[in-house]
Parts: sequence; C-alpha cells; structure tokens
Amino acid sequence: MDSVRIDKYLWAIRVFKTRTESADACNGNKVKIGGVNAKASKAVKIGDVLEIRKGPVQLTYKILQLTENRMGASLVPDFAMDLTPESEKAKMHVPRETVLVSRDKGSGRPTKKERRTLDALMDSFDD
Repeated sequence: MDSVRIDKYLWAIRVFKTRTESADACNGNKVKIGGVNAKASKAVKIGDVLEIRKGPVQLTYKILQLTENRMGASLVPDFAMDLTPESEKAKMHVPRETVLVSRDKGSGRPTKKERRTLDALMDSFDD
C-alpha cells in the first residue's frame, strides 16, 4: 500500500470517531498535509506531517505506517507519531463556563426585550 485517503487514515488512527466527521473536517479546511489544505480524497504517504484543527486545539501527527482499518488505541503509536505540543493538549482540558438560563414552564417564548437580554448575557461570555 503506497497511499491512503486522508479521511480514512484519520478515522483509522482514531482522531475522529466517524469517517463522516473526518471527511467533514477535511472539506472544512481543518486538515493540512505539510501546511497545505487537504480534501478528503487526498492521498497521504509515510513521512507526511498532518495538522488537524479540532475545536480550539491544533493537533500534529507524523505518519509512520499506512492503514485503512480502524485499530485499538494501544496500536495507534505504531502508525502515527503525535507531535502535538503539551500546551495544545492542555487546551482540551480547559473547563468551560456554563450558563444555566431557566424560564418558567408555560411562560411561552421570550419577548424581544428578554431575547436581547439573553443575547447580551451570552455575548459577555464569548469575550
């Protein structure tokens, strides 16, 4: 096997849970091979460096072996070397602030004024 589709490879090494998720990330310009955006059908070879944007984290892998078959997590280091810095991995475990907004049951939809208040509250957490 000389090359494998990038979406199959990312699914096989357990970066994404489903192949559809993997293909969507590729088509959404969240996957790069050697610094160049890669579509789902792009072929990868041994030695390629992959950069994957997954939420706030930028993951980096180097391909050691090729595979199209999904494997157990313990086998992944034989196929891909994780080059992701610890500072990026730490972003995965940052706690998110949760806002609980409740309304009385049966009070209906929020009025325009209530909606603006809710939007302002949610915008204050995005900053």
